[in-house]
Amino acid sequence: MEHLLYLVHRIPYPPNKGDKIRSYHLLRYLADRYHVHLGTFIDDANDWQYVDTVKQLCASTHFAALDPLKSRVRSLGALASNGVLSVDYYRNAGLRDWVSRTIRDQGIGRVLVFSSPMAQYVMDYPKARRVIDFVDIDSDKWRQYAEKKRWPMSWLYGHEARQLLAYERHVAQRFDASLFVSQPEADMFRKLAPESSTRIGYFSNGVDTEYFAPSAGYVNPYTDGKPAIVFTGAMDYWPNVDAVQWFADEIFPSVVRAHADAQFYIVGARPSAQVQALASRPGVHVTGTVPDVRPYIAHASVAVAPLRIARGIQNKVLEAMAMARPVVVSPQALEGIAAEPGRDIVLAKDPAQYVSAVNALLSASDTAIGTAARKKVVDLYGWASNLARVDALLEAEAAAA
Repeated sequence: MEHLLYLVHRIPYPPNKGDKIRSYHLLRYLADRYHVHLGTFIDDANDWQYVDTVKQLCASTHFAALDPLKSRVRSLGALASNGVLSVDYYRNAGLRDWVSRTIRDQGIGRVLVFSSPMAQYVMDYPKARRVIDFVDIDSDKWRQYAEKKRWPMSWLYGHEARQLLAYERHVAQRFDASLFVSQPEADMFRKLAPESSTRIGYFSNGVDTEYFAPSAGYVNPYTDGKPAIVFTGAMDYWPNVDAVQWFADEIFPSVVRAHADAQFYIVGARPSAQVQALASRPGVHVTGTVPDVRPYIAHASVAVAPLRIARGIQNKVLEAMAMARPVVVSPQALEGIAAEPGRDIVLAKDPAQYVSAVNALLSASDTAIGTAARKKVVDLYGWASNLARVDALLEAEAAAA
């Protein structure tokens, strides 16, 4: 087997954690085909426990500790040089030296980069075949943040959106192929970076449908027996914070008027202060970290994804669909998912539609949408078939996506 360098911005484990699912399955897929040399950051002290597990999949590894607060402060220096905050945030001399030695000593001919800031470590190695998985257009997330925030944060986020887009375009020009999480995401980037349009493609996220299965006999975490509406996700991530605040403010009070015993559960690690404050409201529960999100999804009456800021495919939606739950989504949360509204999923475009949809599902005993949702995921979102596209690009002689 050939040697391959794989660079990831966060340790790709555990496999059931939203922002690591894609990078983990990539690692597993690559480990079956290459001697993988993994360079990655650890920004959560709890994640050091996974180091030995990840090492078993790799020929060699380098784990760089990252302090989020220190990195955030240091990255502000990019403003003085008109640089990219996201790139400086992940700048690390030790990782750079390890990459240089590994490429030299192992004769690396294939490189896969996960997330745009990690591209900085291999920009000077044009002889290797380089593929980047951007996943989402991160610069557009910053643009959306700028539109939602007041000055001076609106200025800061707008600056980062512009600088990061220029960097993303530069990376796409230098690499042999650039991948995204969905066809719409890839199409949008082609418009933003027309000079690289022939080398832009995508592969969809997948779901482990055996792990996210509806019939595993999960213990009901909702001990009061009241109908539960669930949202899952990392709760220090601002689009998720914005989503649950909007749901709690604009939708849930109207739902309670029709269903007085309805409960809204916000399930996810590291809830921000704004999210924790929601727990003081009647019927709203903030769990924080839970050992397994599946029982919360399996026993919920409705799963919701009321995202107003989003890019790419939402794993939380696919996972709830895989567990045969009816999911009510915003247009932003549906983007890139091949689900038919009204059959596989419920689409709500404004608060009134959201209230109506959630109320209807709380009143109904029909499981047709959940059944159709699981079938859709099983049919279209298997990891192996989606990841075959990455393998083809890494081995291709011509740079085409």
